[in-house]
Amino acid sequence: MSRVAVISGASSGIGAATARGLARAGYEVVLLARREDRLKALRDEIAESGGQARYHRLDVTDAEAVREFAQTLDRCDVLVNNAGGALGADPVLNADPADWRKMYEVNVIGPLQLTQALAPKFRHTDDAVIVVITSTAGTGVYEGGGGYTAAKHGEHALTGTLRLELCGEPVRVIEIAPGMVATEEFSLNRFGGDQARADAVYAGVPDPLSADDVAETVVWAVTRPRHVNVDLLVLRPRAQAAQHKVHRVTP
Repeated sequence: MSRVAVISGASSGIGAATARGLARAGYEVVLLARREDRLKALRDEIAESGGQARYHRLDVTDAEAVREFAQTLDRCDVLVNNAGGALGADPVLNADPADWRKMYEVNVIGPLQLTQALAPKFRHTDDAVIVVITSTAGTGVYEGGGGYTAAKHGEHALTGTLRLELCGEPVRVIEIAPGMVATEEFSLNRFGGDQARADAVYAGVPDPLSADDVAETVVWAVTRPRHVNVDLLVLRPRAQAAQHKVHRVTP
Protein backbone atom coordinates (compact mmCIF):
# COMPACT_ATOMS: atom_id res chain seq x y z
CA MET A 1 0.00 0.00 0.00
CA SER A 2 1.27 3.47 -0.92
CA ARG A 3 2.33 5.83 1.80
CA VAL A 4 -0.05 8.78 2.02
CA ALA A 5 1.02 12.43 2.18
CA VAL A 6 -1.52 15.16 2.96
CA ILE A 7 -0.62 18.67 1.79
CA SER A 8 -2.57 21.78 2.77
CA GLY A 9 -2.52 24.90 0.62
CA ALA A 10 -1.93 22.64 -2.37
CA SER A 11 -3.70 24.71 -5.02
CA SER A 12 -0.63 26.77 -5.94
CA GLY A 13 2.91 27.76 -5.06
CA ILE A 14 4.88 25.76 -2.52
CA GLY A 15 1.97 23.44 -1.74
CA ALA A 16 1.41 22.42 -5.36
CA ALA A 17 5.15 21.98 -5.95
CA THR A 18 5.47 19.85 -2.81
CA ALA A 19 2.57 17.66 -3.94
CA ARG A 20 4.27 17.07 -7.28
CA GLY A 21 7.57 16.25 -5.54
CA LEU A 22 6.08 13.81 -3.05
CA ALA A 23 4.08 12.12 -5.82
CA ARG A 24 7.31 11.62 -7.77
CA ALA A 25 8.84 10.17 -4.60
CA GLY A 26 6.13 7.50 -4.58
CA TYR A 27 3.58 8.92 -2.15
CA GLU A 28 -0.13 9.00 -2.77
CA VAL A 29 -0.83 12.68 -2.27
CA VAL A 30 -4.01 14.17 -0.83
CA LEU A 31 -4.43 17.76 -1.97
CA LEU A 32 -6.16 20.25 0.31
CA ALA A 33 -7.17 23.84 -0.47
CA ARG A 34 -10.24 25.99 -0.96
CA ARG A 35 -10.12 26.23 -4.79
CA GLU A 36 -11.52 23.00 -6.16
CA ASP A 37 -10.82 23.80 -9.80
CA ARG A 38 -7.11 24.12 -9.13
CA LEU A 39 -7.04 20.99 -7.01
CA LYS A 40 -8.73 18.99 -9.75
CA ALA A 41 -6.28 20.27 -12.36
CA LEU A 42 -3.30 19.36 -10.16
CA ARG A 43 -4.73 15.93 -9.42
CA ASP A 44 -5.14 15.27 -13.14
CA GLU A 45 -1.61 16.54 -13.87
CA ILE A 46 -0.10 14.21 -11.27
CA ALA A 47 -2.16 11.27 -12.53
CA GLU A 48 -1.06 11.92 -16.11
CA SER A 49 2.55 11.77 -14.91
CA GLY A 50 1.96 8.34 -13.36
CA GLY A 51 1.45 9.50 -9.77
CA GLN A 52 -1.40 8.93 -7.34
CA ALA A 53 -3.43 11.90 -6.17
CA ARG A 54 -6.81 12.82 -4.81
CA TYR A 55 -8.17 16.07 -3.50
CA HIS A 56 -10.53 17.46 -0.90
CA ARG A 57 -11.79 21.03 -0.87
CA LEU A 58 -11.00 22.35 2.61
CA ASP A 59 -10.58 25.55 4.58
CA VAL A 60 -8.17 24.60 7.37
CA THR A 61 -9.63 27.29 9.64
CA ASP A 62 -13.02 25.52 9.62
CA ALA A 63 -12.79 23.12 12.57
CA GLU A 64 -15.84 21.03 11.66
CA ALA A 65 -14.75 20.67 8.03
CA VAL A 66 -11.27 19.57 9.16
CA ARG A 67 -12.76 16.89 11.42
CA GLU A 68 -15.02 15.67 8.63
CA PHE A 69 -12.08 15.47 6.24
CA ALA A 70 -10.05 13.44 8.71
CA GLN A 71 -12.79 10.81 8.77
CA THR A 72 -12.28 10.21 5.04
CA LEU A 73 -8.72 8.97 5.57
CA ASP A 74 -7.66 5.51 6.65
CA ARG A 75 -4.02 6.50 7.10
CA CYS A 76 -1.62 9.42 6.94
CA ASP A 77 2.15 8.98 6.78
CA VAL A 78 3.16 12.57 6.05
CA LEU A 79 1.32 15.79 6.85
CA VAL A 80 2.60 18.99 5.25
CA ASN A 81 1.08 22.04 6.94
CA ASN A 82 1.65 24.57 4.19
CA ALA A 83 -1.52 26.67 4.09
CA GLY A 84 -0.81 30.20 5.27
CA GLY A 85 -0.31 33.72 4.07
CA ALA A 86 0.15 37.39 4.82
CA LEU A 87 -2.27 40.31 4.68
CA GLY A 88 -1.08 43.89 4.41
CA ALA A 89 2.12 45.64 5.39
CA ASP A 90 0.84 48.39 7.63
CA PRO A 91 2.72 49.69 10.68
CA VAL A 92 1.50 48.29 13.98
CA LEU A 93 -0.21 51.54 14.95
CA ASN A 94 -2.24 51.58 11.73
CA ALA A 95 -2.83 47.85 11.24
CA ASP A 96 -6.30 46.36 10.94
CA PRO A 97 -6.84 43.88 13.81
CA ALA A 98 -9.10 41.86 11.51
CA ASP A 99 -6.11 41.15 9.25
CA TRP A 100 -4.07 40.01 12.26
CA ARG A 101 -6.87 37.64 13.31
CA LYS A 102 -7.13 36.16 9.82
CA MET A 103 -3.36 35.62 9.66
CA TYR A 104 -3.33 33.95 13.06
CA GLU A 105 -6.24 31.73 12.07
CA VAL A 106 -4.70 30.44 8.86
CA ASN A 107 -1.05 30.29 9.98
CA VAL A 108 -1.52 28.92 13.51
CA ILE A 109 -5.03 27.62 14.16
CA GLY A 110 -5.23 25.91 10.77
CA PRO A 111 -2.09 23.79 11.28
CA LEU A 112 -3.16 23.11 14.88
CA GLN A 113 -6.57 21.80 13.83
CA LEU A 114 -5.28 19.73 10.93
CA THR A 115 -2.51 18.17 13.02
CA GLN A 116 -4.90 17.31 15.85
CA ALA A 117 -7.42 15.77 13.47
CA LEU A 118 -4.89 13.66 11.56
CA ALA A 119 -2.71 12.54 14.48
CA PRO A 120 -4.79 9.36 15.04
CA LYS A 121 -4.12 8.41 11.39
CA PHE A 122 -0.40 8.08 12.18
CA ARG A 123 -0.87 5.06 14.44
CA HIS A 124 -0.31 2.44 11.74
CA THR A 125 3.31 3.50 11.09
CA ASP A 126 6.60 3.77 12.95
CA ASP A 127 7.71 6.72 10.80
CA ALA A 128 5.08 9.45 10.69
CA VAL A 129 6.23 12.89 9.59
CA ILE A 130 4.71 16.29 10.31
CA VAL A 131 6.15 19.12 8.23
CA VAL A 132 5.32 22.74 8.99
CA ILE A 133 6.19 25.39 6.42
CA THR A 134 6.86 28.48 8.51
CA SER A 135 9.06 31.40 7.43
CA THR A 136 12.13 33.35 8.40
CA ALA A 137 9.45 35.76 9.67
CA GLY A 138 8.95 33.25 12.48
CA THR A 139 12.27 34.08 14.11
CA GLY A 140 12.73 37.75 13.20
CA VAL A 141 10.72 40.92 12.75
CA TYR A 142 10.64 43.73 10.23
CA GLU A 143 8.82 47.03 9.80
CA GLY A 144 5.38 46.62 8.28
CA GLY A 145 5.33 42.93 9.05
CA GLY A 146 4.03 42.89 12.62
CA GLY A 147 0.91 40.83 11.99
CA TYR A 148 2.59 38.29 9.75
CA THR A 149 5.67 37.89 11.95
CA ALA A 150 3.45 37.51 15.03
CA ALA A 151 1.53 34.71 13.31
CA LYS A 152 4.66 32.99 12.05
CA HIS A 153 6.28 33.26 15.49
CA GLY A 154 3.18 31.48 16.78
CA GLU A 155 3.51 28.75 14.16
CA HIS A 156 7.21 28.36 14.98
CA ALA A 157 6.30 27.98 18.67
CA LEU A 158 3.59 25.46 17.81
CA THR A 159 6.07 23.34 15.87
CA GLY A 160 8.77 23.38 18.52
CA THR A 161 6.33 22.56 21.30
CA LEU A 162 4.85 19.69 19.30
CA ARG A 163 8.31 18.20 18.80
CA LEU A 164 8.93 18.29 22.56
CA GLU A 165 5.56 16.75 23.38
CA LEU A 166 5.98 13.93 20.83
CA CYS A 167 9.51 13.05 21.95
CA GLY A 168 9.68 9.27 22.23
CA GLU A 169 6.84 8.75 19.74
CA PRO A 170 7.52 7.46 16.19
CA VAL A 171 6.84 10.89 14.72
CA ARG A 172 9.28 13.32 13.17
CA VAL A 173 8.40 17.02 13.38
CA ILE A 174 10.15 19.09 10.72
CA GLU A 175 10.09 22.86 10.28
CA ILE A 176 11.08 24.40 6.96
CA ALA A 177 11.48 28.19 7.18
CA PRO A 178 11.90 29.84 3.76
CA GLY A 179 13.00 33.39 3.18
CA MET A 180 12.19 35.21 -0.07
CA VAL A 181 10.20 32.90 -2.33
CA ALA A 182 8.82 34.35 -5.55
CA THR A 183 5.47 32.66 -6.15
CA GLU A 184 2.58 33.86 -8.26
CA GLU A 185 0.25 34.67 -5.38
CA PHE A 186 1.88 35.26 -1.98
CA SER A 187 2.75 38.95 -2.34
CA LEU A 188 -0.18 39.59 -4.66
CA ASN A 189 -2.57 38.36 -1.97
CA ARG A 190 -0.72 40.30 0.69
CA PHE A 191 -1.24 43.56 -1.16
CA GLY A 192 -4.84 42.96 -2.15
CA GLY A 193 -4.12 42.26 -5.82
CA ASP A 194 -1.82 45.26 -6.33
CA GLN A 195 0.61 43.79 -8.88
CA ALA A 196 3.02 46.73 -8.75
CA ARG A 197 3.49 46.44 -4.98
CA ALA A 198 3.82 42.67 -5.26
CA ASP A 199 6.48 42.96 -7.97
CA ALA A 200 8.42 45.53 -5.93
CA VAL A 201 9.10 42.94 -3.21
CA TYR A 202 11.39 41.00 -5.56
CA ALA A 203 12.58 43.86 -7.76
CA GLY A 204 16.29 43.60 -8.47
CA VAL A 205 16.76 40.47 -6.33
CA PRO A 206 18.93 38.02 -8.26
CA ASP A 207 17.27 34.60 -8.23
CA PRO A 208 14.87 34.58 -5.28
CA LEU A 209 13.80 31.11 -4.20
CA SER A 210 11.15 29.32 -6.23
CA ALA A 211 8.34 27.08 -5.02
CA ASP A 212 10.28 24.14 -6.48
CA ASP A 213 13.33 25.02 -4.36
CA VAL A 214 11.26 24.76 -1.20
CA ALA A 215 9.43 21.64 -2.37
CA GLU A 216 12.71 19.83 -3.10
CA THR A 217 13.85 20.67 0.42
CA VAL A 218 10.63 19.29 1.91
CA VAL A 219 10.94 16.05 -0.05
CA TRP A 220 14.59 15.69 0.98
CA ALA A 221 13.76 16.20 4.67
CA VAL A 222 10.80 13.80 4.59
CA THR A 223 12.79 11.06 2.88
CA ARG A 224 15.69 11.00 5.36
CA PRO A 225 16.03 7.78 7.38
CA ARG A 226 13.42 7.58 10.11
CA HIS A 227 15.97 8.25 12.87
CA VAL A 228 17.00 11.55 11.23
CA ASN A 229 14.87 14.57 12.16
CA VAL A 230 15.46 17.90 10.45
CA ASP A 231 14.31 20.07 13.34
CA LEU A 232 14.58 23.44 11.60
CA LEU A 233 15.91 24.22 8.15
CA VAL A 234 16.18 27.89 7.14
CA LEU A 235 16.19 28.35 3.38
CA ARG A 236 17.10 31.67 1.76
CA PRO A 237 18.31 32.82 -1.63
CA ARG A 238 21.97 33.76 -1.73
CA ALA A 239 20.94 37.40 -2.20
CA GLN A 240 19.19 37.46 1.19
CA ALA A 241 21.62 37.44 4.09
CA ALA A 242 18.92 38.20 6.67
CA GLN A 243 15.30 39.27 6.84
CA HIS A 244 16.36 42.92 6.49
CA LYS A 245 19.52 42.46 4.38
CA VAL A 246 18.83 41.83 0.70
CA HIS A 247 21.12 42.43 -2.24
CA ARG A 248 19.35 44.11 -5.16
CA VAL A 249 20.73 44.87 -8.59
CA THR A 250 19.73 48.27 -9.97
CA PRO A 251 18.99 48.50 -13.71
